Amino acid sequence: MIATAAFLIVFVLWTIFKLLRWGRRESFLPPGPPTVPILGNLFDFPTVYPWLKLTEMARQYGDVYSLKIINSTILVLSSTAAIRDIMDKNSAIVSDRPTSHFAQEITGGNHMGASRYNDQWRRLRRCAREVLTQSACRDHLNIQHAEATQLMYEILTRPEGFFDSIRRFSTSAILSVLYGKRAPRFTTPEVTAFFDAQHHWEELMQPGAHPPVDLIPIMKYVPERWASWKTEVKITRSLQRNLYFGLLEQVETRLQKGLPTGCFMETVIEKAPGFGLGREAVGQIGGTLIEGGADTTSAFLQTLILALVNFPHVQVRAKEELDNVIGDERSPKLDDIERLPYIQAIIKETHRWRPVAPTTLPHANIEDFVYKGHLIPKGTIIFVNAWGVFHDPQVFPQPDEFNPDRWLQDDMESDRTYDLVFGTARRVCPGIHIARNSIEVNTLKLIWAFKFSKSKDPATKQDKVYDLNDFVKGILTGPSRFECEITPRSAQHAEVIKRELLSATQTFEPFEQQLDPADREFVTQLRRDLADEFHML
Repeated sequence: MIATAAFLIVFVLWTIFKLLRWGRRESFLPPGPPTVPILGNLFDFPTVYPWLKLTEMARQYGDVYSLKIINSTILVLSSTAAIRDIMDKNSAIVSDRPTSHFAQEITGGNHMGASRYNDQWRRLRRCAREVLTQSACRDHLNIQHAEATQLMYEILTRPEGFFDSIRRFSTSAILSVLYGKRAPRFTTPEVTAFFDAQHHWEELMQPGAHPPVDLIPIMKYVPERWASWKTEVKITRSLQRNLYFGLLEQVETRLQKGLPTGCFMETVIEKAPGFGLGREAVGQIGGTLIEGGADTTSAFLQTLILALVNFPHVQVRAKEELDNVIGDERSPKLDDIERLPYIQAIIKETHRWRPVAPTTLPHANIEDFVYKGHLIPKGTIIFVNAWGVFHDPQVFPQPDEFNPDRWLQDDMESDRTYDLVFGTARRVCPGIHIARNSIEVNTLKLIWAFKFSKSKDPATKQDKVYDLNDFVKGILTGPSRFECEITPRSAQHAEVIKRELLSATQTFEPFEQQLDPADREFVTQLRRDLADEFHML
């Protein structure tokens, strides 16, 4: 009895000792904000727009600082030099992801972006990289050009709906490339289904937005009636699976009928057995690539327009360059961009000014390593603070100004910094070539075709004042809905848009085999109207 009591006393004292050490920053870690017992910096970690608070702390504690959340360690990197030294030089050990209960429950560990650095991730990655080569992506440029042309037409005929038109474009382009099926309307079921699912996914995955289940595993056992995040996980899983596996089934049905389109998922289906991947993994590969190609591209283009509206001198210079190189007899094509350095600079500056992934998905290290005398223990959560890097006034003076000229200078440090846009270490976006093509094609065509101006306040008749920091919450972000005036640059530009859209009919047709009746009626009527218009001319 005495021995049992003594054991219990020792156990309780040991537990108290361990708990009191929780939340304390070990002396071997980089500096950071003061901690409180047990919780550490839990209340310092931001729950919305985390990149702003993380950047604020970087200015105080340095480009590499640490946070303690209970018994876990977070490392925040906010300079190119630190990212290069830690992420690039240690890529083999810092390419893991922190455990994500949400991602595991929703995707079964098959999400290329969120899964752990293990054999399954390597199989997924090898399959995606073998399929998404630069040359293979160029084979799909025709449909990306055609979809970009329809986007111009939609903005020409209904400029007030540009926000939704951009979303339609980005989703339709990636669906065509991946699944051989386009989405001709914003109300096409696959478009609405994707953005519904993506809203739930991004909100769940935003750091700090939900209770720290991964840091306090016992929370997994809280009943659902007291844990709303459990309901969100179920909803998100259902929405994603209905979309991703429904699209996969359509590809499988076409292949069974001997009607291939040459889309990427046909190749994935063919190669998956050789990589040891089953149907579950194949469905998630497609879903991950939709996420990477649809939401990010639309957010970039919406941000681009917000910048053009608020920094009109950029448009003037860009149009001069386009007039000199392209003229008004045709719209630009991707190959033209090599002769348009200022357009290239606009693309880089848009990524820098308001990055779509301000903190990127967090990494984790699978081994201890040492950085400037500091031990970084295995399992540390590593945030690459892209916002902090892109808004460092030492590298980018007046960082809140939209200034493409900064990219026209011979500055290798800035160029290396730009590479952050598509990820770091071994987690670089596998769909980088598709994404770049869509971004570049649409930047060219939109600036060539339109003038973007501020809307007028109905009461004062003065230009509206835009909140350039009003961006949606989530791990990926873009501007909240805003209004602006969009007008074609000339009647000639408008005619070219209509003519090129009508000429794109043959490009679209192979991707319209499985349209629903409403979509079929829409494209038929659109082409009839265009043909009638040109016949009258």
